Formats: sequence, structure tokens, C-alpha cells
Amino acid sequence: MGRGMGRFLLRRAVNYLILVFLAATMTYFIAGTALEPIVNYLSKHPQPPMATIHNLLRAQNLDPNTPIVVRYWHWLTGVLQGNFGLTYNGDSVAAEMGRRIFVSTELLFLATIISAVSGVAFGAWNALRQYRPSDKASTVISYAILATPTVVIAVTLQTFDNWMGSPIQYIDLYDPSAHGAVAIVLSNLEHLILPTLTLWLIQVTLFSRFQRSTMLDVLQADYLRTARAKGLTYRQAVLRHGLRTAVIPVMPLLVYNIILLFTGATFTEIIFGWHGMGEWLVTSIQNNDVNATAAIGVFTAGLVLVAGLVSDLVYAALDPRVRA
Repeated sequence: MGRGMGRFLLRRAVNYLILVFLAATMTYFIAGTALEPIVNYLSKHPQPPMATIHNLLRAQNLDPNTPIVVRYWHWLTGVLQGNFGLTYNGDSVAAEMGRRIFVSTELLFLATIISAVSGVAFGAWNALRQYRPSDKASTVISYAILATPTVVIAVTLQTFDNWMGSPIQYIDLYDPSAHGAVAIVLSNLEHLILPTLTLWLIQVTLFSRFQRSTMLDVLQADYLRTARAKGLTYRQAVLRHGLRTAVIPVMPLLVYNIILLFTGATFTEIIFGWHGMGEWLVTSIQNNDVNATAAIGVFTAGLVLVAGLVSDLVYAALDPRVRA
């Protein structure tokens, strides 16, 4: 890439960093004012003395008697040093976030790759077979899946599995009774099947519909007729020129959906017992965990930054006009 492209990416990175800072700041102020960590101590039996409660909260930078601006400044200086504070039960937020990111990555990695590749392929194939029975059937099935909530899809797969005599285990990362590295890996792969299928069904339908739409526009383009006039077969013209052009508008959708699924697969993680980032967001809010909620906000904002930069790079790789 040329210097112009490098400067363009640098400007975009600076803009994204500013947005990350603003998003993280807003998340902390919302969490710090809306959540009430003191409730976690007031609900204990026996209840600790109020002086003890405030001392404990002050040690975690959560005391409501401390102005929110002061708490924010302590939190921000800690984050810049890699310290996200403590969870409501005294554990390290950074350590917990690292573990949760690993779990979400394991769950989402295979599903997102399969969804992206198959979604683009299905969409392009349906566009080439427009109005044929396979295209009409695919359209009906796609809209039916898109209109179905994630919870219903996940529970339906679980119900079908149970109806079949539960041949596939799916709760948690692996069977606790599995012993040995090989047994744990095999059990983990088995537990991945149903949540991966859930995520795949949701994403592949969305990607394929967008890809079909953009592919239909490309198939009417003049440059495809020109390519065929130069001697290329219809298939060669579509694969070499049409598909590459049709994928470009879909790239931001693919990248943002894939990356932001880290905190967006909440229902899938909860239903299948995968303790990842999406589930952590819900439990953190339920437990009035300000530091954990703020850390998830920082992580999500960082994902948006990464998604934006990756999207720009993919655009540049596919579209020579951007590189120029």
C-alpha cells in the first residue's frame, strides 16, 4: 500500500481511539451512576456495619460517597496501567476478562469463519439462480430464521437433541467427568456442536441475504459483459470480477458482526452454559459490578476499533481505488 493509504489508516486509527476513549468514559459514568454496588453488602446476613461497608467500597473505588469524577479518574489511571480494578466479589477484573475472552474466542472462532464463507457462497449461488425453486426456498427459510429469536433457535436445537435421546452433550465447555487431555479435547469439540450451529444459522442467513443482493447488482454491470466479450466464460467473468466486486459492500457487515459477536452472543452463551463475555455482561449488571461492566465497555469499544481497521484493510485489499 502507498503512503496515502498509510496516512488514511493512521487518521482512521486516531479517530477510532478518540471514539474508544469517549465510549469507555460514557460507559463508566453510566455504570457508576446507575449501578449500586452497596446493595451487595446491604443484602448480606448478617449485614456488616455501614462504616465497614463504606471502607470496603472505598478500597474498590466504588464508594458512593466519593464523587463520581474522582472515582472515574482513579479508574482511568488504573486502566492506563492495565489495572481494571476488582469485581464485586474481590477478584481481578483483568484476570476474569482474560478467561472470558478465551472462552468466547473458542466458541466464536469456528462459527464465524464457517458463517462468513458459507454466507458469501450461498448468497452468490442464489443470485446466480435467481427465481429458481432453490432460490425461492432459500429466501423463505432465510427470512424464517431471521425472524426467529436466538433463544428459540437454541432451545429448539436442545429440544431436538433431547428428543433424539441426547446423543450430543452441550452444557458447559466439556464434560467434568472427562479425564486426560485427549478426552477433554474430544468432549470440548462435542460441546461446541450445538452452540456453533446456533450461531451459524443466525449469521449465515444474514450474510447470504446481503451477498445475494449485492451480487444481483453486479451481474447487471457493464464490465461483466466486457469481460465476456474479451473471451472469458460466464463463470470465469463472475468469479474473477463479479464476486470480488460484490463482496466489497458486504465486508463491513462481515467484519463488524464477526468481531462484535464477542459481546453479542449473550443468549447463546447463557443457554449453553459457556461463561464468555456476553454472559459476563449480563451477570455484571445483575450484580451491580461497576468495574466489570466498565471493563466490558472498554473491551467492546476496542473491538469496534479493531473491526473498523480490519474493514478498512479488507476494503483496500479488494478495491484498488482505495489503495490509490
